[in-house]
Amino acid sequence: MLETLLQAILAQVEQPKKDLEHNLRALLSETISRMDLVSQAEIDRQKKALQIANQRLDALKQQVDQLEITLKQNQKAL
Repeated sequence: MLETLLQAILAQVEQPKKDLEHNLRALLSETISRMDLVSQAEIDRQKKALQIANQRLDALKQQVDQLEITLKQNQKAL
């Protein structure tokens, strides 16, 4: 009889525990989804894209510098 009573009490305690866990998980999930978070993989992709863009920018700057030198030389020749 004591064992049956104990099982009944445990069964009554278990359901609120499950409900509380479910509600906390839902609350945490909703809170995290509202946050403006970015994964490390996305940060790494953005870093790589920025690195490539900077390399292209440097190459274009070198081309412009070379064109300016060529233009100045051509103006002196005239």
